[in-house]
Amino acid sequence: MNTHSIRFRLAAWHAALFTAFIIVLGAVLYATVKEYLDDTLLETQGRRARQIAETLLANAPQTGEDYVVREIKALYSPEQSDRFIRVTRGDGSVLYVSGPPDDQSFDPSKVPLFTAGNAVESARSEKLVDGRILLIAAFKAATIKDGHFLVEVGTSAEPVDRFAQHLLKLLALGIPLIGIIAALGGYLLAGRALRTVEQIAVKAEVITQHNLSERLPVSRTGDELERLSISLNHMITRLDDAFNNSKRFVADASHELRTPLTVIQGELENLASDAKLPVEMRDRVGSALEDVERLGKIVGKLFALSRLDAGEAQEEWTQLDLASLVSATSDQMTLLAEDKKIKVSCDAAQPVYVMGDRSRLQQVVVNLLDNAVKYTPPGGSVHLKVHGSDGQGILEIADTGVGIPAEALPLVFERFFRVDRDRSAGADGAGLGLAIVKSICVAHGGRVEVVSAVGSGSRFLATFPLAAANAKQLRQ
Repeated sequence: MNTHSIRFRLAAWHAALFTAFIIVLGAVLYATVKEYLDDTLLETQGRRARQIAETLLANAPQTGEDYVVREIKALYSPEQSDRFIRVTRGDGSVLYVSGPPDDQSFDPSKVPLFTAGNAVESARSEKLVDGRILLIAAFKAATIKDGHFLVEVGTSAEPVDRFAQHLLKLLALGIPLIGIIAALGGYLLAGRALRTVEQIAVKAEVITQHNLSERLPVSRTGDELERLSISLNHMITRLDDAFNNSKRFVADASHELRTPLTVIQGELENLASDAKLPVEMRDRVGSALEDVERLGKIVGKLFALSRLDAGEAQEEWTQLDLASLVSATSDQMTLLAEDKKIKVSCDAAQPVYVMGDRSRLQQVVVNLLDNAVKYTPPGGSVHLKVHGSDGQGILEIADTGVGIPAEALPLVFERFFRVDRDRSAGADGAGLGLAIVKSICVAHGGRVEVVSAVGSGSRFLATFPLAAANAKQLRQ
């Protein structure tokens, strides 16, 4: 997973913001529920305190304090119901205090006395010595004869705390789960939103100068991505027009130049064969004839490139054995290597069938082998190998020549590119041979690449898709 991708960052932001919102919402919910439960519990205790004051203490002068105590025990059973009840006289003396509850959650005798002041009703949270908390509501009851009584009714806050802790655990477990779900959901939603971008990127990767007629997919959503796709397609259309104009210019120019160059070459040859021509003039004519011949070769190669760019290589495809073709071609060029005392060897024993134009594929072998022999010093060697692997027919040509500098490797297949004068000394090329090799390979659905270092020779690899039957046989 690419953590720098837009999809990941959108999902991360979505999950972070959503999780932060849930955390804040959870904190508010926890505080609200805790406060609500505390208030509800205090309200309940307050009603009981008021009830004791209005029903029992109001008649205390007539019924007596003992009656009040007995009725509180009988009606409210504070020990069994785990409540705290205390009735205090106006002078601060205690009329009644409940005993320890059955669950032993607190000790009523350790609850500090409370002075309500002028307030008739009040509520408080009392923290005991052992750390337990009581929620206590107080009500001041006034009588004509005995002044007033303070009734306190309370209960332990532990049930509320237990519920709050349970809610906190649920939030602690739920929030990370929600965050994960939000992250996954955001990742999926971002993926759907960016699917069009991925389709555009995939399609853009396969569009080259050979298939500029193809266009990027356009999602009819009316958004910025649709506008981007349309704009890029318009740009590709303009590039297609520019490439077509350039191809037509090269094709037309090379075609128009071939005839006058042929005429000039013929005239120069006739002039050079004239015995009456002075020797100095004959040398000049010979030099001009060499330049015309070189220019003719360049024009011929340009014409070949223009035909390859136009898709001419696909018109005469047949199934052929690349190994047999390479072996026969290397045998034909052995004399060229022997003149320089260069050893040429070929390993092409197993048939490797590909689909293509025989003359064009032979041109690949000729150009690569000629290039290897040209830049290999006397006494060196050139080795050719043909084999099939992973659905590809592979031609390797390795030499022990001067090698290619690292900075020049990305440019060796460019048209008219020559590494340097020293490396090209004695070579009459124009920098079009490897460009033609690349064009032929691309036209056949393959590729060509080179591995080289100065002083360590070069290794060219040309790959072509295997014919269907041969590819199936290799997989088996």
